[in-house]
Amino acid sequence: MRHAGLIAGAAATALVAAGAITYAVAGDDGGGRTPSADSADAGFARDMAVHHQQAVEMSYIVRDRTKDEEVRRLAYDIAQTQANQRGMLLGWLDLWGLPKVSSKPPMTWMDMGGMASAKDGALMPGMATNSELKKLGELSGKQAEVFYLQLMTDHHQGGVHMAEGCADRCVVGVEKRLAQGMVDAQQSEILLMADMLKKRGAAPRS
Repeated sequence: MRHAGLIAGAAATALVAAGAITYAVAGDDGGGRTPSADSADAGFARDMAVHHQQAVEMSYIVRDRTKDEEVRRLAYDIAQTQANQRGMLLGWLDLWGLPKVSSKPPMTWMDMGGMASAKDGALMPGMATNSELKKLGELSGKQAEVFYLQLMTDHHQGGVHMAEGCADRCVVGVEKRLAQGMVDAQQSEILLMADMLKKRGAAPRS
């Protein structure tokens, strides 16, 4: 329960702080300058919006595949938090007048545009493949719970890496703070999911 409390607090702080100033973000701490399409600020917003969308998708899949309240509650929290944050990221791109897609490969803003693969739909660090999503939708009960927790642990690890990149490279203050909030909340959820996997006789995949 300690981990759950930390997660709720970190997520709530990130959402309230970001939501309160979403409208004004275009000039926040940036000297009134709008980020360029090739900036870390824009790249993170585009890529994390895609990354978050998959987390939302996986969370809704598992809620239909298990009746376990602990997993369903976690999945609901992740889906709601990341859908909210995704809306902020896309909203900021609108405020900046920047495209939501880029002709450059994902992760270019982190100098990782040539990273392996995008194999089977896994476009960025930690993302599940299309085959893994299909498998999750075919499992049920404890098997679905374990596979979801393993996939989401990988997903969060990739998300933390990306958010740390923005916290280091982004210029817009509110976006840097949201990124750090993602790091804190997702690291707490990784610890929680390790405990949940252990209770189910399983462990993270890496």
